[in-house]
Amino acid sequence: MAKIKPFACVRPAEDKVSKIAALPYDVYNREEAKKVVAGNPQSFLAIDRAETQFPDDVDTYDPCVYQKAHDMLQEWIENGSFIRDEEKAYYIYELTMDGRVQTGITACASIDDYADNIIKKHENTRADKEQDRINHVDTCSAQTGPIFLAYRSDAVITEVVEKTKEGQPLYDFTAEDGIRHRVFKISDAADIAAVEGAFEKIDSIYIADGHHRAASAVKVGFKRRAEHPDYDGTEEFNYFLSVLFPDEELMIMDYNRVVRDLNGLSSPEFLAEMERLFTVNPIGEGCIGKNGLTEDMVRPAKKGDFSMFLDEQWYRCSIKPEQLSEDPVEGLDVSLLQNILLSPVLGIGDPKTDRRIDFVGGIRGLTELEKRAQTDCKVAFAMYPTSIQELFAVADAGRLMPPKSTWFEPKLRSGLFIHEI
Repeated sequence: MAKIKPFACVRPAEDKVSKIAALPYDVYNREEAKKVVAGNPQSFLAIDRAETQFPDDVDTYDPCVYQKAHDMLQEWIENGSFIRDEEKAYYIYELTMDGRVQTGITACASIDDYADNIIKKHENTRADKEQDRINHVDTCSAQTGPIFLAYRSDAVITEVVEKTKEGQPLYDFTAEDGIRHRVFKISDAADIAAVEGAFEKIDSIYIADGHHRAASAVKVGFKRRAEHPDYDGTEEFNYFLSVLFPDEELMIMDYNRVVRDLNGLSSPEFLAEMERLFTVNPIGEGCIGKNGLTEDMVRPAKKGDFSMFLDEQWYRCSIKPEQLSEDPVEGLDVSLLQNILLSPVLGIGDPKTDRRIDFVGGIRGLTELEKRAQTDCKVAFAMYPTSIQELFAVADAGRLMPPKSTWFEPKLRSGLFIHEI
């Protein structure tokens, strides 16, 4: 079933790992990336976003940018910033955020499993975003940012992980954002065989985050096959770098909505519409931090509930039972809000393209929603997070989630593991 294999990893030297490990390339715009690299020239972002090495008049997607990424990667390997493990192994990647631990296995997944939908998707990809990483992977002949995969927990894999974590880690550092990162190596032949055999019995693996990186890596793999018609399937380009986490350890954060105007309605008119459509009750008085109001009091407590901030007041809103759906997509809270309120009342037909709506990741907190509603927006909605089981159900049905349905934290670091193809 799922072919998840060990690989010979290129990884940072231990004394450089905390400087090299970087957040994913796509969390920054060009200006932000330049600022990070200027402050830490050893950051892997310098390679992931090699336009940081050029003046602003050089196009981000110019071929010379990708060639620079290739040259820098080779230079960092040659100067000892990276080391190349000779033997194939699995790596355990543990992240701790606010005392909460999640542990995954770093490995290589099969491009055929992706094509055959054993590795399942829940999100569409855009060709322009794919092309950037296709050029990066192909020019560097390496995958530098792992795909975040999820699987239903397996006792055999868990046992090997727990046993390995009793030993000494390869790396143990805390990044500037407070996230602790530990890496262990599974190199025992029996343990490698046990993990590989356990994954072969798993019939579905799910992309949690990194759909564009996955699609790009797979397309490079098939491009290399076309260039090497005598390939036998064992070549490294047949696989892509991943970190696989058991479902029970994953947490999806809320992905919230802010809207710039009320579509011509006054606040009292809009509130009347809300009360017609949902069960609506005020929460305390005023903003978070005033009159004893806390984020925990405002945050939705269960599926079917969301909170609204309008005119300096928070409201608890509940979707009515008759509005709920068993459909894996239509039954998502973000879908219900879109279909009951955002489209018919606020006139937001396509949230992917409508500039009147914006999305705020849960990591930014609910006070960020207040700030937006007090500046460039009129109303904010705090959502209850989509669950990993809901994500699985959508992917199993061969369906797609609405945009901005899931926000995963903590983010996997780039530059910790590199897979040469």
